[in-house]
Amino acid sequence: MERDAYIRSLREDIVFADTLRGQSLNFHTTWGLFSPRGIDAGTHLLLDFIEVNETDDCLDLGCGYGPIGLTLARLAPRGHTCLVDKDFVAVEYAARNARLNGIVNTEAFLSNGFSAVGDRRFHLVTSNLPAKVGKEMLYLYLYDALNHMHPGGRIYVVTITGLRRFIERAFKEVFGNYDKVKQGREYTVAMAVKPE
Repeated sequence: MERDAYIRSLREDIVFADTLRGQSLNFHTTWGLFSPRGIDAGTHLLLDFIEVNETDDCLDLGCGYGPIGLTLARLAPRGHTCLVDKDFVAVEYAARNARLNGIVNTEAFLSNGFSAVGDRRFHLVTSNLPAKVGKEMLYLYLYDALNHMHPGGRIYVVTITGLRRFIERAFKEVFGNYDKVKQGREYTVAMAVKPE
């Protein structure tokens, strides 16, 4: 009987609240999603250093249950934020968390990278890039981001610090520029601008 109760408890949503860039947000998550019990250090670092204008149209690539995208939507209330992920469970939770927090200038949808983004263009693209997707996929993300950004648009990524040299080379190759915004022991935030 105890085992049954434990299994039932594992099926229940994990619920927590956090304050990200001064925005109080409530999250529902589940096992199997990235960092389900709390916002990870890389996401916190990215959000602490990203520059957002209130009219920015934003894209959160690989949104998970939505902490980055929902924060951006709050910081850019006169823009529109898209949250995309290739995991349908993540998209479901991101959409639910948008509703729970009353965030209406956003949409979450299933997309393998930019595959379902269509002809949308963004002022700001951001991602907590997973190291395990491989360098080929990271290049695809960056070239697709370039094609979906307005001139002068910015891309911010956070990666494990071990990837910082690769990201520097890739940003310079794809965007022609690179800015190491913040390097910590575990994570590094990098930024590039699409040339005008």
